Amino acid sequence: MPHPAIATEDRQEKGTETRELTGSEILLRCLIREGVDTIFGYPGGAVLPIYDSLYHGQIRHVLARHEQGAIHMAEGYARVTGKPGVVIATSGPGATNLVTGIANAYMDSIPLVCITGNVPQNLIGTDAFQEADITGITMPITKHNYFVTDVRDLARVVKEAFVIASTGRPGPVLIDIPKDVSNAKAALKFPDKVFIRGYQPTTDPHPLQVQKLKAAIAKAERPVILAGGGVVTSGADQELKAFAEQAQIPVVTTLMGIGGFSGHHPLWVGMPGMHGTYAANHALLECDLLIGIGARFDDRVTMGRIDKFAKGAKIAHIDIDPAEIGKNVDAYIPIVGDVKRVLQAALDGLPRSRSADWLRRIEDWKRQYPLTFRPSENALKPQWVIRHLYETTGGDAIVTTDVGQHQMWVAQYFRFARPRSFITSGGLGTMGFGFPAALGAQIANPDRLVICVTGDGGFQMTSQELAIAALENLPVKVAIINNRCLGMVRQWQEVFYQERYSEVDLSGSPDFVKLAEAYGVKGLRARTEEEAKRAWQEALAHPGPVVVDFEIDPEENVYPMVAPGSSLDEMIMGDEEA
Repeated sequence: MPHPAIATEDRQEKGTETRELTGSEILLRCLIREGVDTIFGYPGGAVLPIYDSLYHGQIRHVLARHEQGAIHMAEGYARVTGKPGVVIATSGPGATNLVTGIANAYMDSIPLVCITGNVPQNLIGTDAFQEADITGITMPITKHNYFVTDVRDLARVVKEAFVIASTGRPGPVLIDIPKDVSNAKAALKFPDKVFIRGYQPTTDPHPLQVQKLKAAIAKAERPVILAGGGVVTSGADQELKAFAEQAQIPVVTTLMGIGGFSGHHPLWVGMPGMHGTYAANHALLECDLLIGIGARFDDRVTMGRIDKFAKGAKIAHIDIDPAEIGKNVDAYIPIVGDVKRVLQAALDGLPRSRSADWLRRIEDWKRQYPLTFRPSENALKPQWVIRHLYETTGGDAIVTTDVGQHQMWVAQYFRFARPRSFITSGGLGTMGFGFPAALGAQIANPDRLVICVTGDGGFQMTSQELAIAALENLPVKVAIINNRCLGMVRQWQEVFYQERYSEVDLSGSPDFVKLAEAYGVKGLRARTEEEAKRAWQEALAHPGPVVVDFEIDPEENVYPMVAPGSSLDEMIMGDEEA
């Protein structure tokens, strides 16, 4: 028997007269037509018509326990699939609870379609119950947003929203639907395509700029590629690999670019920036040609010291968003276009750089200044835990993180070989992101191992989503790096504020094993390496979700470290030794 929505569509395409549908029914059929298979959300009064249409189960709906959890799940889904994640929330507090996730997706260029309800139009501006101007609130943090006033516009708006969210530089789009529009009726007319005036992203590069890049590579003796999240978004990992190998150029990957170039490749140098490797940071400082590919040159890479960043280098900048080029650094060779298409164009006749001596020098840096930590017989080291997670999985896992020290340890000690495997909050640095993002990633990839590495602070922000892990039997493995404090804030207070530890003690946190068990999730604890090995082995063997509480030394710091406003060569290496 055909799907009701498809049947309706077929009748329309054949020219058969169709009945009028409510706005909520039109919305549902448009989502099905866009290929949406999962929606994350939380109902309320203003979206009751929409949830009534969802009642028949034509699209899977995941009922989060908080709207922030819902949107982070949608983000996790989008980040691992590349498809827009879809989230629904009611008006007022439901909509405003999405704001952090919307800003998070905006900063990291993640495609989302956020659907909110609003009070009926005749009540707009009266301070009605649960009224909020969510389009006004989110205007600075959405790629675009809509306030739908006429049900006849709804199908077009949905189509436009998916086009805008997923093309060019991806990002979140919000559709705010007043309740009277959800209830109003109109004939359904699917737009086959839409033309959006003023929105025509440039995907193909200018050939003269590509030729300039090739000429610069042919002359370069110390070239470096800075690969960012745009490589992952564009699906250009194979093109980047071919480009780097053919031109013999070493690659450093930003936090968002991790996985876009294999961490096992001999040309990979590491992550640069505040907690980057010695080799990566010095490669950026001493190169004569810096090729930024889908990277923003943000302050966590440059440390805000543009005057000392790659000051002897010509900079080529490849990005699909022309607003990024020249925003933070001056580009000698600007190339606007989709990263995949730019690299494909550049591969034809790409010269080999003069980098043999440079590559040997970088290898020397990697050998002389590797990432190290001081082993301990009495305390469980977080670096050891991350390395153990990596070794026991062969690196073949999707790993999500929260924000803080554990995030940096994952970036340093877990080698990612595949794109869309490292899921983290980069630009906004959102605590509470990691666990719900893992749930969304697991829903999108039911056959892959998904690990959430989180801190005891961040986990408590969205731990209520353990209910979803249990109800949906999502086999996410949660590794809490538990230092009983706000670790990164504590580290900054130690290093920059003369050990004045102000409000970072997380005493009073729950017993995470008991918390997991209260939700029907398996909970385990480890305080030593032997306990950690046994607990993690048991977690991997368990078919359902597991929370493992790794209790670590609260005074452990992340090194290397570069203070804000310092040059990349002013690295605090710590007193660690292998």
